[in-house]
Amino acid sequence: MNAVSTPETHALAEQPAGRGWRAGLRLGYERRGGRTVLARREHVGPLVVQRPLYPEGDAVCHTILVHPPAGIAGGDRLSVDLDVGPGAHALVTTPGAGKWYRSAGQTGSLAQRIEVAAGGVCEWLPQESIVFDGALGELSTEVRLHGDACFVGSEMLCFGRTASGERFNHGELAMRTRIERDRRPLWLERGVLAGGSALLGAAVGMQGQPVGGSFVVASPHCDGALLECWRGIEAEAGQGAVTLLPGLLLARWLGPACEPGRAWFARLWAAVRPVVAGRAAQPPRIWNT
Repeated sequence: MNAVSTPETHALAEQPAGRGWRAGLRLGYERRGGRTVLARREHVGPLVVQRPLYPEGDAVCHTILVHPPAGIAGGDRLSVDLDVGPGAHALVTTPGAGKWYRSAGQTGSLAQRIEVAAGGVCEWLPQESIVFDGALGELSTEVRLHGDACFVGSEMLCFGRTASGERFNHGELAMRTRIERDRRPLWLERGVLAGGSALLGAAVGMQGQPVGGSFVVASPHCDGALLECWRGIEAEAGQGAVTLLPGLLLARWLGPACEPGRAWFARLWAAVRPVVAGRAAQPPRIWNT
């Protein structure tokens, strides 16, 4: 495993606070015999991973992505690039909730790019992100799949620090997602949610709920049987719905707090993983801390 951090990359990352952090992480996974290994690891600035973990045995490499500043502030520019090779299986998560901090005027950004080769599986399962009142952010996710590659991904956003009674009255978060297979789009989505906007309470928006999440599975095995299975799994709180598109299953959830949404996503994951990835779901231990 190669980890690279040069003096030049440190100079890029250690910029004055007013200009924000510049941080990037590139990870490459390979299948070697019956083992998935983290073969390449390059980072710029405060965006790193802990050592690879194998709670499920050699076939699946669990990786915990760590951002020591714990959140994205105005002016920050972060990028994460994952490359999962043929037959490799990687599960990537985070140690806790991410944060989009209140901005003094600059926009922070996070670009996530994932590429999965034929026979590979990538499970991108970060914990929720809290969007502070006054945050200005851009979040983009691009997934490129090849052949019969499988992608499982989740995203949950809490608008405002609800535990302290904060609401998302100011600021803006722009979101863009693209998932493609062999250069043909499976899912394209763009959205902008402004603090205090009517969309926060609208029936076509957040419906007055502070938390929204998406759970997506892109696999040739996505079919009507899996859709019916998901429809039989109800959220214990909030509102959840599922749909099937060619080669893609999508679940949406709105609710008052992150915990019931995460619990519902975990149940959906447990139902679908044996079919699309050939393994029973085994939640990362970090989710219990």
